[in-house]
Amino acid sequence: MQIVRSKKYTTSLQEIMRFISLDSKNRALEFRNKLDKQISNIINMPYKCRKSIYFNDDNIRDLIYKGYTVVYKIDEKKSIITILGIKKYKAEL
Repeated sequence: MQIVRSKKYTTSLQEIMRFISLDSKNRALEFRNKLDKQISNIINMPYKCRKSIYFNDDNIRDLIYKGYTVVYKIDEKKSIITILGIKKYKAEL
């Protein structure tokens, strides 16, 4: 399988990195590197993460990382995993 990152994901990640870098550029880079490693591991077991709470589709999953939700879609026919977006997780009140 191949991992493709959407423009929305890339833009959101850049905003998160800018925010973290206000405190520490090294922490921002570490965050991105560790997140990339988690995303790369999706290839081994794409259905490992929970079914997305944002979509009613078994092929759309939520990877939780340090309080952020990375939403991705699995397309087995095309052998592609598309990273749709990333957002800070907020519990429903």
